[in-house]
Amino acid sequence: MSQITNDTEFKQAIKDLDESSQRLIAARFVEHVLALSTDERIARVVKVAADNEASADELSNALRTAKASTIDSHTRCGAEGNWTEQAGYFVSRAAVAALTPCEQCSSGSPAWQAAMSSRMARTSMQIDADDMSTSNESEQQYQILSDYLNS
Repeated sequence: MSQITNDTEFKQAIKDLDESSQRLIAARFVEHVLALSTDERIARVVKVAADNEASADELSNALRTAKASTIDSHTRCGAEGNWTEQAGYFVSRAAVAALTPCEQCSSGSPAWQAAMSSRMARTSMQIDADDMSTSNESEQQYQILSDYLNS
């Protein structure tokens, strides 16, 4: 597999992954933005998502925990749009996506949804920091997926 350099290639490569691989790569996307969340539950949830040997019960419990974190972090965002809390919310949403079975994922692809939520988390932090840099989460994800496919 060659290097992924754009969203078209990225989306196609994700589409070609089986459900287990989608969960594993989605977990890597979440790990990349994990520092943007202050919710300790998400780190535990991501460990389960990244575990190829995780049982169905472990995955189900992790999904419930991630959903609870999403609700809690959404509440903390508040009407004023606290961007730091918003970033945490998107990290939680990415974790939920990583653990959601393919047939239940609204986008049809948990890894794609996790990638999009991770990008939103990074964007939220850049807004909060008034950071106009060209730091591009999508390019980091291209590299993460390329490394995964080439290993």
